[in-house]
Amino acid sequence: MRYISTRGKAPALSFEDTMLTGLARDGGLYVPEEIPTLTPAQIAAMAGQSYEETAFSVMRPFIGDTFTDEEFRELIANAYGGFGHAARAPLVQLAPNHFLLELFHGPTLAFKDFAMQLIGQMFQKALGRKDARVTIVGATSGDTGSAAIEAFRGLDNVDVFILYPHGRVSDVQRRQMTTPAESNVHALAIDGDFDDCQARLKDMFNDFEFRDTVKLAGVNSINWGRVLAQVVYYFSSAVSLGAPEREISFTVPTGNFGDIFAGYIAKRMGLPIKDLVVATNQNDILDRCLKGQGYHKGMVEPSISPSMDIQVSSNFERALFDAYGRDGNAVAQLMDELGQGGFDISQGAMQVLQDIYSSGRATEEETNATIAQALKTSGELLCPHSAVGVKVAQEKREEATPMITLATAHPAKFPDAVEAASGIRPPLPPRMADLFDREERVTRVANDLDALKTHIKGALGL
Repeated sequence: MRYISTRGKAPALSFEDTMLTGLARDGGLYVPEEIPTLTPAQIAAMAGQSYEETAFSVMRPFIGDTFTDEEFRELIANAYGGFGHAARAPLVQLAPNHFLLELFHGPTLAFKDFAMQLIGQMFQKALGRKDARVTIVGATSGDTGSAAIEAFRGLDNVDVFILYPHGRVSDVQRRQMTTPAESNVHALAIDGDFDDCQARLKDMFNDFEFRDTVKLAGVNSINWGRVLAQVVYYFSSAVSLGAPEREISFTVPTGNFGDIFAGYIAKRMGLPIKDLVVATNQNDILDRCLKGQGYHKGMVEPSISPSMDIQVSSNFERALFDAYGRDGNAVAQLMDELGQGGFDISQGAMQVLQDIYSSGRATEEETNATIAQALKTSGELLCPHSAVGVKVAQEKREEATPMITLATAHPAKFPDAVEAASGIRPPLPPRMADLFDREERVTRVANDLDALKTHIKGALGL
């Protein structure tokens, strides 16, 4: 299995090198050269399996000879053994033919744990074999950062620096990043929004001298390993509801497009997915784009669903690559235009995207109303991001096809917003009960590439 860049200029890599590299040296994102497929019989055999067994079956074709079967099974077991639910990703029913996929039972209470816990295990195994060390730099709108820190804290071969927008994440999200005491993790509060953090991250990857000096690696959703791990719960949940004999639809609260793109990969692998629905908050650039209005950046509006407060959705580049017939030059041109503010999509590529994805949006008022309604009608307390998904799913679902909405975070990560909408302040799980008593370690840094590079090299003693 080889991986190629969406911009067509970087060399093809193995799974291990793709995982450890993150962003391609031509600025593109890595995707599989070919998408392996599973037969209906192979998918049907997942019924009744543990989540770990399904994960092995889904991901094994993508990893080549990076790990033996025995090694990979052990890494998967280690990754998910600490989750707070035996099913790992349980389904609950909200309404007739509408189901919620709870992806918040991991150590940091967000869907990012499914990918990050496994990435941490794979990095440690691969780096240990090479006796190598890397510096991970990540940008987060809230959940990726805490999941990355939880996965890599205290590991021997990794230093972790997480950039988050100062004042634009919830208190719980911030404290999950700033309270770990391990010396190999560093929380950096950037003066700006998430798009600024993401842009500085890409700047660092494109500064090859810095990249090579600190041995830079990335675990944002630009990392293919992240997307791959998220493909698994599409299979586990769909099979629970009757796939492959039955079509299933999914609605995904989406900021950076990685989670919904994982659904597309599941569909390409043979999972009978009818609709893939993108759900956005008022930062609705993806909704507008998928409705034919082009991809044109505006100002980020802070919201009660901060992990979706994004105007530049990195993984959308992967979707564009396939929509343009895997033409790297065309994608590179679009990304150049994005740097100038935005781009329009050709009619043919737009048709491809609209054949795969549909979309909707939710205002703050609609999000609050959905939180209150779900509690009243099902007893389920939603986080604001999950509520955005549920609201859009209610509009898009069809009676004949089960709809699964991805619940991306535990409501306790956003207690103020949830309490304002529902009257209930969700408590943190017992293992996190002392989160607000722990000492914080954080460095505030200007939205400036040189300042960030200087700080990171200084922290590494370089």
